[in-house]
Amino acid sequence: QLQLVESGGGLVQPGGSLRLSCAASEATLASYNIGWFRQAPGKEREGVSCISRSGGTTEYEDSVKGRFTISRDNAKNTVYLQMNSLKPEDTAIYYCAARHGYYCSDYSYLYDYWGRGTQVTVSS
Repeated sequence: QLQLVESGGGLVQPGGSLRLSCAASEATLASYNIGWFRQAPGKEREGVSCISRSGGTTEYEDSVKGRFTISRDNAKNTVYLQMNSLKPEDTAIYYCAARHGYYCSDYSYLYDYWGRGTQVTVSS
């Protein structure tokens, strides 16, 4: 069973940057579309970004467009989420998830495997 581990979260000031990583337990991450989701306290989980198996297609939630960049290195079994110009409203637990299929999606129910999450806190 595919296992995903997120890392790179932490405390950062507004306007700062973080790079999250999602590492896979097996050498077949290239078979999966990967999504990044986040959940803030008292709010529902929401899709942030996703990337197709080849990396040729990426999608972003409107509030992070122009600030976040998703990428993948299939040789390293890792997907990244570069987050710049962070805002307090970006504070949440960030999860990566994997799904088979032909495309990525921002619907969490379509994903089969989930990591445990990494906390991102944006505060002065």
